[in-house]
Amino acid sequence: MSNFVELSIAKAINAGIRKSMQDNSKVLVFGQDIAQLGGVFRVTEGLLDEFGAKRVFNSPIAESGIIGTAIGLAMRGFRPVAEIQFDGFVYPAFNQITSQLAKLTNRSEGFFEMPVVVRVPYGGGIGAVEHHSESPEAYFAHTAGLRVVSPSSANDAYWMIQQAIESRDPVMFFEPKRRYWQKGQVNLDQAALSLHAAHTVRQGSAVTIATYGPMVVTALQAAENAAAEGIKIEVIDIRSMSPIDFGHIVESVKRTGRLIVTHEAGTFVSISSEIAAKIAELCFYHLEAPVLRVGGFDVPYPAAKLEELYLPDADRLLEAVDRVLAY
Repeated sequence: MSNFVELSIAKAINAGIRKSMQDNSKVLVFGQDIAQLGGVFRVTEGLLDEFGAKRVFNSPIAESGIIGTAIGLAMRGFRPVAEIQFDGFVYPAFNQITSQLAKLTNRSEGFFEMPVVVRVPYGGGIGAVEHHSESPEAYFAHTAGLRVVSPSSANDAYWMIQQAIESRDPVMFFEPKRRYWQKGQVNLDQAALSLHAAHTVRQGSAVTIATYGPMVVTALQAAENAAAEGIKIEVIDIRSMSPIDFGHIVESVKRTGRLIVTHEAGTFVSISSEIAAKIAELCFYHLEAPVLRVGGFDVPYPAAKLEELYLPDADRLLEAVDRVLAY
């Protein structure tokens, strides 16, 4: 019998980090206000009390320093889990991540491994001020040497954070902050999937919607609404933005003949751009309509009172469904 427990995504990440720290004394957790406070979203709450200040500690307000520290610790055999407090704060660390963290293993011909996890709460929907609602995942997916993932459920959050910590490569772990309080069943005994495998969360036959992170719930809402009109939408949670499990998407599109890719980020030079291009190449003779993309508009993320107009919702997805079915 499997051991199941209901947790929020935030608590599932906390439980996954705790399990990794129990299993491996080389796992260290640090970032701005993550120790006594437990982080802005309380994701690391309680870890300081259990593991002490040598393994759970606060960092200065210097994102480049946080990642530089993580790189140095990895060189000395530790497995650092570094938190960037908000998505929009990751840019001061961009050079350290893309120029050093992503490349050191290759540059040293494998002498240095970089088992670093960079946790990044990302996306909108929480009514935050500027720089607190970004979706910067495509920047990092574009960078060779980085793994880029995002859970959409509590079960995935629990297992994916452990798999990320166990990885020998650096992992950008994007956490959908507006879904932190979403609860779900967590299987504490075994992971259902590997870190980079896509997963069909709803089966259908008319259209495939591929998405990840915070937009999985939105895609499922759209599918539920469409079902009332007899339209069966298949929803795929790709879970990993680098590498992408294209085989899973291809299998679905060969059955449905139509694909919509959606995420909160803008669609120009995005994860959806890459998926659309690859599926057009691999499924050319199976597609009944062009691949459509639904994302945030190509403008800076707006003020909180306008974010609901910016974020893709079920209605925008259903409008895309109508378009692909019209071909």
